[in-house]
Formats: sequence, C-alpha cells, structure tokens
Amino acid sequence: MSDSRKPSRFSGATAIRWPVLSLAVFGLVVLGAALYLRYEVIENTPLGLACEAGRQSLVCTVRDAVIVLFNQSAFGWIALIMAVIQFWRPNIVVFGVGLAASLAGLVLYNTNASALALALLVLSLARLSPGASSAPSR
Repeated sequence: MSDSRKPSRFSGATAIRWPVLSLAVFGLVVLGAALYLRYEVIENTPLGLACEAGRQSLVCTVRDAVIVLFNQSAFGWIALIMAVIQFWRPNIVVFGVGLAASLAGLVLYNTNASALALALLVLSLARLSPGASSAPSR
C-alpha cells in the first residue's frame, strides 16, 4: 500500500527558519532605512538648510516628521510598549514591530528606551513556548 500523502514543504526546522529569516531581513531593512534617514536626510546640512528655508518636498516632510517623532521619544516608547506586550504575550508580529521600533530608536537618538526594549525582546525569546512542559521528559 503506497502512502499518498506528500511531505510538507515547511516541516520541522524549515518551518522555524522562515520566520527567523524574514525577521532578520526585516530588521536589516529597517536598520538600513534608519541609517539612511539619520545620515543622508537629518544630518545632511545643505538639505537641512533648504528644508528650513521653506523647501516643499517629500524628503523635507519626512525629515520634519522623523525629527518630531524622535523629539517625543516615539521610537523608544513604541519599542518599549511592544517589548512589554511581547514579553507578556509572545507573537511574531509584535516582536517584529518591537524590533523595528527599537532598531530605529537606537539609530535615531532614542537609545535609552530602545535599548531596554531590545533587551526585553531578547529575554522574551527565552520563554517556553505555549504548551511546553517545564519538567524534562524521561
């Protein structure tokens, strides 16, 4: 008798690799975007002078929005809130948002809350998965 079931394309360790890989790529993209915003948009003196002089462009609007967000420590607070939620109720989407906000906050001048949030996110990875037993099996 032949087994007509095909093996799952995403089974075992492969099913775990996809979320990790997608979070790593997502984190690198966010980190690259934050570095670009910091060094090519915010700290670019000629661009800053042009925006302050009244230049109306998408780059100046994004620059002003990012400056307002980091003056209010928005990146750090969002990262910290997401990290607490992740620590309380682990979820890959919450982890991704917390990772993105903490990486952006570390690059964009919100280092205190973002570093604490990143530490909480790392600690949340050490928790047992739901349904896992804490006692070793014999």
